[in-house]
Amino acid sequence: MYFSSNIKLLRNRRGRTQDDVAHALEMKRSTLSGYENQVAQPGIDALIAFSKYFNIAIDTLIRVELSELSESQLSQVERGFDVYLKGSKLRVLATTVDNENNENIELVNEKASAGYTTGFADPDFIRVLPTFQLPFLSRNKKYRTFQINGDSMLPIPDKSWITGEYIENWLAIRSNYPYIVLTLDDGIVFKVVENRIKQNGRLKLISLNPLFEPYEIDASQVKEIWKFVHYISSDMPEPNMPREKLIDEVQSLKKQVLAIQTKLKL
Repeated sequence: MYFSSNIKLLRNRRGRTQDDVAHALEMKRSTLSGYENQVAQPGIDALIAFSKYFNIAIDTLIRVELSELSESQLSQVERGFDVYLKGSKLRVLATTVDNENNENIELVNEKASAGYTTGFADPDFIRVLPTFQLPFLSRNKKYRTFQINGDSMLPIPDKSWITGEYIENWLAIRSNYPYIVLTLDDGIVFKVVENRIKQNGRLKLISLNPLFEPYEIDASQVKEIWKFVHYISSDMPEPNMPREKLIDEVQSLKKQVLAIQTKLKL
């Protein structure tokens, strides 16, 4: 049974102390220390708690020696794809092909976005999505197109169609480059990504629109990542505002918000 070494490995990969994890699981630090040092054995309630915390199946926590997995395999496990991995046997992306066995580009419109969050790994769901081909894209890579919603990535307009290349190895994500990210809580988001997986197992998501604050998300809450390739829109982008003017307008808006908040407190 590999439970003790596994929870210690996962805790360290997240950069958490024993106090951090014990507090999150509402147990004493000495209890957690006992589990990690094989002084005590966890009951079913503790196993369930650790499984939910790390987003990994109980069977995997107990029976798979995670330290023996490759970095790519372990990254897959931490993202919830915790089948028993052997060699290069990783999760296979649900996809479709045309009559000549070429990979299709599936189209996920705004209406289908909510269903995609739960059906992304379901071949039946992917099969009913509209498909098309773009002859100038590589036949050796997998692409999918998503319709974005909102103005957080202006000057890319709302309702634009963003095509992305599927990324399997998340450690290869290039910082400060745009990606389509499928998250458990927020669904499909299109952001500039800062890769912090090696440091603390997290990604920083940044909007092009400076009115939207950056935020971080744990890699375990991410299901898919697609590297930005191009976008299609029927709207002409707005002309770029001079940087100085943009900064002045953002500062002005912040002052207005602060003034409103001050009034509300009075």
